[in-house]
Amino acid sequence: MALSSRFAVDTTAVVAGAFLTTAAFAFAAPVATWIAFGIFIGLIALGGLGVVLDQHATGYATHGLLAAVGIWSLVATLVFAGATLGWLVVAGAVAAVVLGLADLVAHEVTTERVVHQLEVTPTRESATV
Repeated sequence: MALSSRFAVDTTAVVAGAFLTTAAFAFAAPVATWIAFGIFIGLIALGGLGVVLDQHATGYATHGLLAAVGIWSLVATLVFAGATLGWLVVAGAVAAVVLGLADLVAHEVTTERVVHQLEVTPTRESATV
């Protein structure tokens, strides 16, 4: 069974968002800002990649929103400063985690996923006497 590109994009978004949420509090403000800048560029690329590779409407929507969150948060790192920037970075990171988890859940509950997991085995015919 091959790894789904949708799964890879969503999992990467969750891990990046979780790391950035921690980094925003662990590092000094200038360091956290540059880390956020780099991660938000990556989230924009991930969201765009997800939109290009996905074949479902929910994937288009969540990956498009992921790219939009990345763009807004990238602009925020350039425009804002101080505590406002810190909380906007945390908000962008949490939004990336929520969007990644929401798309993972949406993918798992689709009927397509259920059909792909269904394994049909032939039954034995019982001997009648």
